[in-house]
Amino acid sequence: MNRVAVIMAGGSGERFWPASRLRRPKQLLRLADPERTLLEQAVARIAPLVDPENVIVATGAPIRDAIVEANLVPEANVWAEPSKKNTLGCLSWAAANFEAGGKNPTWAVLTADHSISDEEAFRKCVEIAFSAAEQTGGLVTLGIPPSRPDTGFGYIEVGETVGPGVSNVARFHEKPDEITAREYLRAGRFLWNSGMFFWTQDAFLRELNAHRPGVFGLIRALAEAIRAGDGARAAEVFEAHPSESVDYALMENTRSAYVVRATFGWDDLGAWDSLRRSLPLDSAGNAFVGDVLSLESRNNVVYAEIEGLKVCLLGVEDLVLAVTPDALLLTTAQRSQDVRKIVEELKKRGGPV
Repeated sequence: MNRVAVIMAGGSGERFWPASRLRRPKQLLRLADPERTLLEQAVARIAPLVDPENVIVATGAPIRDAIVEANLVPEANVWAEPSKKNTLGCLSWAAANFEAGGKNPTWAVLTADHSISDEEAFRKCVEIAFSAAEQTGGLVTLGIPPSRPDTGFGYIEVGETVGPGVSNVARFHEKPDEITAREYLRAGRFLWNSGMFFWTQDAFLRELNAHRPGVFGLIRALAEAIRAGDGARAAEVFEAHPSESVDYALMENTRSAYVVRATFGWDDLGAWDSLRRSLPLDSAGNAFVGDVLSLESRNNVVYAEIEGLKVCLLGVEDLVLAVTPDALLLTTAQRSQDVRKIVEELKKRGGPV
């Protein structure tokens, strides 16, 4: 069966402001690798398993041109949905494009904002997940063994084993409080929800028809408009699509969910503090991008990728400092999840976003 990779790369990355901007969001930045952007890493990671013509970058209209200019996939494979409709909308747009082209592939749904170590182990897990999707006809996800009681991720409760590395999903759990997260960690049968999925086109449409029949109908109408080359009609139809996550719409409702336990290192690059888990640290636990001198300072994150700029730290800890030519952010690691509040305020005031 034909296999494709759909790399979701439409997020605005507001928690990585001021480096991440509306026209150049985090997936186009070198955050976890000094040589490659996050999107470059995502494309390279899957390239040995999927033919180049079958790697799709699903994004939004505002950054389509920037992704095309990056020249990582053929321009025809940069699919920009007309408006933001969360992950279900992104994947519905992809499904409609496959339908319009008369294709019935097996998908790998990946994202452009993950940090993954041991790429060979990653690809082995992807092969298992592809095969599980084709053999079971279900919706398959990759589950990450938790390394800490993190409250920022959803959790997957693992059910019975159905094959090598593959289990039924007993239940999906929303992001927990810290006490519950610690209980999950101790129990040993819970995995982080990675947001990576595998299914056949038929399975995705079947589950939509069962749980979101309105969206199923929209995909049929979208496919007709795309096939006819009527972009205006496609945008009009897509506007009626609900803004909803694929987890909430399908994964939490299907009775055909399976999970492959990951054997590779993984992290979600969601905010500045996550770089301390993805970048090499100095002896004091600091993570730096740029030219930084640090004295008597611990557990800081500095991003200052500006030629000729020297950043010096003295006697500070648990700070985030991000510098760009037109803006500077200074906050604590604990508040890095709240950086989008600054972006919202700058939008009101006409600041650099």
